[in-house]
Amino acid sequence: MMRNLGAYKMGVLKLEDLNYTYDDYKNWEGDWELIDGVPLAMSPAPMRKHQSLASSIITELNNQLDECLSCEVLGEVDYKVSEDTILRPDVVLTCGETNESYLTKAPEIIVEIISKSTAKRDEHYKFDIYEAQKVHYYIIVYPDDLIAKVYKLDGKTYDKQGDFSEESYEFTQTQCGIKIDFKRVFKRFRK
Repeated sequence: MMRNLGAYKMGVLKLEDLNYTYDDYKNWEGDWELIDGVPLAMSPAPMRKHQSLASSIITELNNQLDECLSCEVLGEVDYKVSEDTILRPDVVLTCGETNESYLTKAPEIIVEIISKSTAKRDEHYKFDIYEAQKVHYYIIVYPDDLIAKVYKLDGKTYDKQGDFSEESYEFTQTQCGIKIDFKRVFKRFRK
């Protein structure tokens, strides 16, 4: 994977010298992600607006799954990409997953809600990972701007579908054929 995590440093110890695995990760306290063996803290807890947006997106997706019982919408679930890469997306739509401990295959949709402390990770490192893992759709939500950037996998790379604020977007490459009405998702935050 083409990421340069060398920019992250803990004191004098360079993180690229570390190589943790899922066996280490599952015993840690607190909220972490692991990218190429490098631990990345997820604290502090997301702001209320971040959590409220995630809940709104989960509700929006979940309300459309009555007839699609093989799929489910989850928030903050571990996605084990490999032994040394475990991510915790804000929202996922996954279909046919049978593992109870963590996701084992690429979700159909992943939503990450940007915060100042995770922006680079979400826009670059996770973007590359989700693209390489063939996640059909990647949505990056910007809470301060009330904009969602939707990316659709087109072969091997993501193609930006647009910036959505008051529009709806239909996800045609999913088992369930769902859509998100971003006007409804962002409604409570408009002044």
